[in-house]
Amino acid sequence: MELENTKVLILGGWGLVGSAIARALVEERPAEIVVHSLRESEAAAAVEELRSEFTDGPTRFSPAWGNLFVRESLKDRARGELLASSASRRALIHDTMAEISVEMLEESALYRLLADRAPTAVVDCVNTATAFAYQDVYYSVRRVQESMGWFDAGEADPDALSGAVESLLTTLALPQLVRHVQILREGLRAGGTRAYLKIGTTGTGGMGLNIPYTHSEERPSRVLLSKSSIAGAHSMLLYLLARTPGGPVVKEIKPSAAIAWKRIGAGPVLKGGRPIRLYDCPPEEAVTVEAALSGDVRGWSPVQGVGGEPAVLESVWVDTGENGMFATEEFETVTALGQMEYVTPEEIAANVVLELRGGTTGREVVSALDGATMGPTYRAGVMRHRALERMRALERDHEHESVAFEMLGPPHLSKLLYEAHLLRRTRGTLRELAECDPAGTSAECARLVADDAALRARILSIGLAIRLPDGRILRGPELKIPPYKDEALSGMDAAAVERWADAGWVDLAPANFERWAGRARAILHALETHPVDDTSSRLLEDRDYWDPDGSIRPGRVAAWILGVEERGARGKSQ
Repeated sequence: MELENTKVLILGGWGLVGSAIARALVEERPAEIVVHSLRESEAAAAVEELRSEFTDGPTRFSPAWGNLFVRESLKDRARGELLASSASRRALIHDTMAEISVEMLEESALYRLLADRAPTAVVDCVNTATAFAYQDVYYSVRRVQESMGWFDAGEADPDALSGAVESLLTTLALPQLVRHVQILREGLRAGGTRAYLKIGTTGTGGMGLNIPYTHSEERPSRVLLSKSSIAGAHSMLLYLLARTPGGPVVKEIKPSAAIAWKRIGAGPVLKGGRPIRLYDCPPEEAVTVEAALSGDVRGWSPVQGVGGEPAVLESVWVDTGENGMFATEEFETVTALGQMEYVTPEEIAANVVLELRGGTTGREVVSALDGATMGPTYRAGVMRHRALERMRALERDHEHESVAFEMLGPPHLSKLLYEAHLLRRTRGTLRELAECDPAGTSAECARLVADDAALRARILSIGLAIRLPDGRILRGPELKIPPYKDEALSGMDAAAVERWADAGWVDLAPANFERWAGRARAILHALETHPVDDTSSRLLEDRDYWDPDGSIRPGRVAAWILGVEERGARGKSQ
């Protein structure tokens, strides 16, 4: 399709991929690019940036905003606000479960956008599978069960049970997806759209059921697999849409790697658009595990910054757009060979433009469901090296050690990175770690945590606990592990505590450092089996990679743990 003088609507255009696609499309000289985002401020900012960057061409830029999965009248209200009201909950349930009607279409935010803007082509960068699956039906079921338990105990609360059931019904992802595609089809027809291209997802960044990145759930995570399931169902529905006469050409590009990056910098670390507050819990405020889980004891306190202002977490970061900011070591871990790796948004955008123009990339899912995912790339590998070099230079310039921010999802990774960081500070090298005394290392790391309040605050403020050698716990206001504190208390025993420590506590117990010493020995043993004179491409993790007598690389070691020890490496079944 010729894109010159057309109107292109980019859904989710404020994000990393959407922004790259907008820039790539400008070269095709469309008459107008409509940039849609969830919030008005995001859409306005994206349009202003494009206008300032492209001042001479014929393309106009205009904003659009709002939640595309609800009624037009509800599109600017947060989901929490919608769920807090029985009237809006019932509206969501009705619009998902009732038979589709002309009235329902006319009230839909998505239908109105497509029908009113009448785009020639739509590029949909909204992560639909995440939006539906991460409403977390499992959590909602637990709340219903809890409310039903009140009835069994003779403490009936009809309003609470009604609210819990209604909230549960709003989390049913498959009916929401079906309704979304129904409305999409009618909106595309009403707007006269000629091409619809979806940027999809695998749900796991291209990894399998052994993916080590979760949000504190079991592995494999039910919530994460729900996301993958919805993503797969979405692809099949688009496959059907593409074979429906009278509609537009339908395509899907499905990246199967982490997508990065938007910018690299140093300064406040933002989560949800806001800086992360720093909190501290000095050793004298340590409490038992029971007290830490109950939350009754608040030994933490806000860290005060310059002039008495609340201190915030500052560090070196890489901004990955919708997925948040990553610390240096987080970025190194996730993009390591055999982990999620990554692909750049510009490569995705190039494929989008080629497909819209009628070309064949070999990465289009609807026309080739098998083998059509877009995986890691050579360019991304080259750029990764440059990104890490730039971030490490910034670490030196700003005197920051960028370890983990806990935005990626798994507290287990942040725990591993900070434990490796403590060992880098106390033991230095892999060889020293392999030969260390676990008890002495435990005591030295405990002293480091006690003496370095800034380091301690960074760990506690991102939701990790610190387990001291005597078993007591340091924590901040957020404690990510275990996820359900009330239920964890009732079932707590020594084995449960060990599971929690492994899942997401920085563990200073001697037994944990014996485990770390074993890891170092395993890595060094593997190096000893490598032929010294082998300079071929056969070996990736050779002596130069590990540098046994150089400083420990937390991200590199964490990637080894996740990939080798925990069998969470990227790959395919035989």
